[in-house]
Amino acid sequence: MNLSGKVALVTGASRGIGRACALKLSSLGAKVVVNYSKNQAAADEVVAAIKANGCEAIAVQGDVSQFVAAQSVVKATLDAFGRLDILVNNAGTTRDTLLAIMKEEEFDTVIQTNLKSVFNMSKAALRQMMKQKYGRIVNMTSVAGIVGNPGQTNYSASKAGIIGFTKAMAKEYGGKNIYVNAVAPGYIPTDLTNVLPQEIKDGIVKLTALGRMGTPEEIANIVAFLASDDASYITGQVIAADGGMT
Repeated sequence: MNLSGKVALVTGASRGIGRACALKLSSLGAKVVVNYSKNQAAADEVVAAIKANGCEAIAVQGDVSQFVAAQSVVKATLDAFGRLDILVNNAGTTRDTLLAIMKEEEFDTVIQTNLKSVFNMSKAALRQMMKQKYGRIVNMTSVAGIVGNPGQTNYSASKAGIIGFTKAMAKEYGGKNIYVNAVAPGYIPTDLTNVLPQEIKDGIVKLTALGRMGTPEEIANIVAFLASDDASYITGQVIAADGGMT
């Protein structure tokens, strides 16, 4: 895979899967925009790691759950690099609790951060990608969006929404050479999942065919493939990277 000459924007790229995606895409030659919401120090560290390998990157702050901020992040990308070829919609959050005691705010926050951000960023990037007649969008969903997960009605709904969004947008813009796919990770150790009790983590691992957790780097490898021209006949698809859980 060769991404030389391409510009990639990764949301929520200061840590976890987003960080791994930014590093992977840069290693294949892409110039990378590291989007973050709050943790500037972590985002700057990702940029430094990319530059240490001789590649180009910038950090751009923006809460992409807000449309105006998403537009600003895309504008900063174009101001810096002049184009936008790859968009990885990775920003996300959780507010896990059972539905009976879930607060409306906990539902709304997860939908806004996980699902609305995909709308915001995809719409903000679309004009430039149509102008270029080229675009690759990879949305981060979850196995929770495929099979559901107790205690995560909000999260599961947001991730299922991303799947529907992915398939619909792929059909709308395939004729414009804009590909839209999604990756559905299983259990990947990140800041979002590390808060789970150990017995729950052990139970999740037992559900996999491989008997182990995945890694952010394994997810990033799939994202890089879908973002590359090697995936030239794949759009509107959801790839479950879950060790055989589903």
